[in-house]
Amino acid sequence: MKLAKIKNQLNVNWFLFGYIGRIEERPMNNNDVEIIPISHATAILNWNNKVLYIDPIGGMEAFKDKPQPDIILVTDIHGDHLSAETLEAVSRENTVLIVPQAVSAELPSRLAGRAIILNNGKTTVQNGFSIQAIPMYNLPESEDSFHTKGRGNGYVIENSGTRVYIAGDTEDIPEMRSLENINIALVPMNLPFTMTVESAADAVLDFQPTQVYPYHYRGRDGLSDVAKFKEIVNAGNSDIEVVQLNWYPEL
Repeated sequence: MKLAKIKNQLNVNWFLFGYIGRIEERPMNNNDVEIIPISHATAILNWNNKVLYIDPIGGMEAFKDKPQPDIILVTDIHGDHLSAETLEAVSRENTVLIVPQAVSAELPSRLAGRAIILNNGKTTVQNGFSIQAIPMYNLPESEDSFHTKGRGNGYVIENSGTRVYIAGDTEDIPEMRSLENINIALVPMNLPFTMTVESAADAVLDFQPTQVYPYHYRGRDGLSDVAKFKEIVNAGNSDIEVVQLNWYPEL
């Protein structure tokens, strides 16, 4: 029994603008973890006096008033996840950079030379954080899909008994559904790049995190209906807290 209960620039109409205006903008906390949305797939985790950046893009301007990172995790090669310019701008001399092999191959030598390559299924311990690379990919699997299995990483990060899952660009894959003891999950939902809100909700109901944050929910046709996602999740399990932050402040 599981222990946990617990790219495109788009024309957005005024209805969507008003909808985003109602989304909660404050970062939330769970077991000393603070989630700060930057934009789309980019986030900051303040956690036990350490700062983790997830997929930093947007240059130094996006992080000008933010604490410097101790650890940076990059999930994939696409431009909404990987920006070598931003990595160089925000990194300190002792910042730990963790990437999959495909990302390392896209980095300039000065960054690639100090990056820790972590491929699917592998784990590293850095600054007291256990970081495991989890597959992220589209279903059904095909060579021409947006995200092929083995190229990018989701991550499960653990510190002091708290486990955070960063799903990256993925669908509701078996590796997600079989996760256990996840306290916080960041889950994408945007077509055609990841999955529907229904698929995302169904997967969340399988692995039952304490909190789930919809993120990466802008697709070709606008913003996904994260309110519907919350409705489905809470209808299936009212103990799962769905936290809606503003990942698209430009709207």
